[in-house]
Amino acid sequence: MLILIALIAAIFLFVVVPGFLSQILTHGGFNYPDPNNGKAPISYGLKSRWAEFKSSDGITLRGWYIPSDGPARGTIIYCHGLNRSKVEMLPRAQFGHQLGYNGLLFDLRHHGQSGGKVTSLGYYERLDVLGAVRYALEVEKAERPIILWGVSMGAVASLMAAADSPDVSAVISDSAFLSLADTVRHHWKLLIHLPAFPIADETLYAIGWRAGFPPGDLDSEKAVEHIGLRPILFVAAQGDRRMPPAIAEELYSHAQSPSKKLVILPGTRHGEGFNQARDAYELAVKDFLTQVKAR
Repeated sequence: MLILIALIAAIFLFVVVPGFLSQILTHGGFNYPDPNNGKAPISYGLKSRWAEFKSSDGITLRGWYIPSDGPARGTIIYCHGLNRSKVEMLPRAQFGHQLGYNGLLFDLRHHGQSGGKVTSLGYYERLDVLGAVRYALEVEKAERPIILWGVSMGAVASLMAAADSPDVSAVISDSAFLSLADTVRHHWKLLIHLPAFPIADETLYAIGWRAGFPPGDLDSEKAVEHIGLRPILFVAAQGDRRMPPAIAEELYSHAQSPSKKLVILPGTRHGEGFNQARDAYELAVKDFLTQVKAR
């Protein structure tokens, strides 16, 4: 009887739990209204027009294009985090607009008002970002430089897209993870208080299988290396237990640009630096953008 109980427990722990978690992460219902539903660019005093375009693999994406009031200094594409929507990025877009930039905010696949049935935590979302870059340049005729500003999953997608696109001049990466493997193992230990091996590896495999990509290829560190000499601003929250500052420091160490920057915001949590330490955040972004040139 004890052997049977142990066997059932092992199956539950090593098969059912990773399978369930991977299902939630990749196929969870992220198309529900944002907690800030009802807010739009006009809520922040911004004039906008509806934007609808395709990702590089044909998914319909929807959002807002916010032109600058005068001659634009460039164009910022804003990328939200997991289980969020374009609404999350509106305060940042308001700041970018104040600095004289065009803005493009959109829902990543399987989020908000965009299409798609699967979330890949950044892997296929990079194709969404590439579609946004193409839309900004070809449809809106947006001014360069093109800057990607992403939070959490959106930061990972931005880094990976920049590695693939020479049209991107710079990236603002807020709370990105190091790699999918690293973050899955870290979250197992942090949230479930269990040894990462072998459960994390089972979860990693299940995520890749459900979303249809090699999990080892979702790697921000490699993307940073491929971005080369283009500048990156890494933002980390000092109180972030999910993506602690050490991750941003590691990514920063792999960036090759002499204009790379790292800012760690005290008294802030994961992805909340802009809301909780806005003055310091805005100062870092403003200083960083002065060094970004069109490609």
